[in-house]
Amino acid sequence: MAVFRWGQPWVPFQDLEREVDRLLSSVSLGFPGIRFGRQYPAVNLYEVENELHLTAELPGVKGDELEITVADGILTIRGRRVGPEGISDDRYRRQERPRGNWQRSFQLPERVLEDQLAAEFTNGVLKIRLPRAPVPRPRQIKVVDGNSSSSPEV
Repeated sequence: MAVFRWGQPWVPFQDLEREVDRLLSSVSLGFPGIRFGRQYPAVNLYEVENELHLTAELPGVKGDELEITVADGILTIRGRRVGPEGISDDRYRRQERPRGNWQRSFQLPERVLEDQLAAEFTNGVLKIRLPRAPVPRPRQIKVVDGNSSSSPEV
């Protein structure tokens, strides 16, 4: 039997990738830097007039299972997605949709008004409005001449 199939040179590598995915899915430890898969959930971050909008696709997640926090320019989204009830892990032949608890954090590209964030969850899509904070204007600082002070010498 030939190792490589002519005309489809990447198929053996795809088979190898599937096998590695299957083996790693049974390990509960993370391997940062080794796997380059897409993080969950997929998001878009874009700007509209005076605010940023972040959208995240969250099929199978319930709105009451979402937690959104923002602090020091970091936006964090946490949630949980459960799989079908009564299906054990050994029954899966292919599993591409992550289950369980998840979390994603984002460094915001600009300052935002953290107390005015708004989030909406409709049809499995989370939309977060992040109003931009006004750009602080430079302020003039008065310089005091220390040589002309009337303080007594020590």
